[in-house]
Amino acid sequence: MRVELIVQSDDREAARTAGELLAETARQGGHVALSGGSTPERAYEEAAALEPDWRRVELWWGDERCVPPDDDRSNFAMAKRALIDRVRNAPGAVHRMRGEADPDEAAAEYDRAVGGVRFALNLMGLGPDGHTASLFPDSPALLETERLAVAADPGLDPMVTRVTLTPPALCNADLVLFLVTGESKAEAAAKAFAGPESQGTPASLIRSNGGRTIAILDRPAAALIGG
Repeated sequence: MRVELIVQSDDREAARTAGELLAETARQGGHVALSGGSTPERAYEEAAALEPDWRRVELWWGDERCVPPDDDRSNFAMAKRALIDRVRNAPGAVHRMRGEADPDEAAAEYDRAVGGVRFALNLMGLGPDGHTASLFPDSPALLETERLAVAADPGLDPMVTRVTLTPPALCNADLVLFLVTGESKAEAAAKAFAGPESQGTPASLIRSNGGRTIAILDRPAAALIGG
């Protein structure tokens, strides 16, 4: 399925564009899935500044590290700091993956919670190895067709067990939005957005089912994608 590419001059402009789409979704309302890692943090700050009222939104996570919610490695902790704590009106619901729990139990709990939910926006990242959420290259979770959330082994630092949504859940979104910045992501971006589908590049398998898939990149990340 086609990916719409938006290439910005630098990582700041890319984050602002993603933040604008997050803020627009907050105004309209619906279910929003967030990602972790360093790239989206600025986008969350931009979104909070652009739209302080998130009462119409229910927040979810695409994946979580199996650490307590106040741990520096926690995706929830980052989103709380960069987005939730910055808005005037908090989201209508915050569906946290319980990283402090047994991974299989936390995954089963999230699988039940997210059943029947279609995301208005699902924000995704991209690792230099082509992973997205905690779906690493050739992960068995890429073949999952029934469960919406599973426990997953790490493929990169931090080397802690994860809980991740699976492709059926990640693709169930009106807008799948990738935010990718930096030269280190260029090869993975070319494979994910301009190459064939491959379990070796998990991000190439995540596309909106019935909606739009957009990839926002800065110039270094887009350097290997042909015009």
